[in-house]
Amino acid sequence: MKKMFIYEPAMCCPTGLCGVSVDPELLRLSTVISSLQKNGIEIKRYNLTNAPMEFVNNKEVNQMMNEKGVEILPITVADGKIVKTKAYPTNDEIISLLQVPRSYLGEQKRTTPPKSGGCDCKGGCC
Repeated sequence: MKKMFIYEPAMCCPTGLCGVSVDPELLRLSTVISSLQKNGIEIKRYNLTNAPMEFVNNKEVNQMMNEKGVEILPITVADGKIVKTKAYPTNDEIISLLQVPRSYLGEQKRTTPPKSGGCDCKGGCC
């Protein structure tokens, strides 16, 4: 089974719900990770504030941060290899890297157009 680890910058909370405004990207990532973990996928996030030793213990992450600084974060590692830096992986990237079905992310790809509002207009464009 494939594994993914995300090394992220220092922040007070991983959900994006703290502070003055909600960070939708952190909220998306938290939801996706929770869904993947419920499906038995090993995916973890390491925050520089709460888990600094994880950054030290991963030689590639440590080296990259020493060379490029914290601006390189977040760093995504899949199966022991750095696969993305400076941004969180998208849902499609996560699906591809972990080779899991879209349903593991708690989302379904829409295959039919939305129904109309009941007013006999076509394509829901009333």
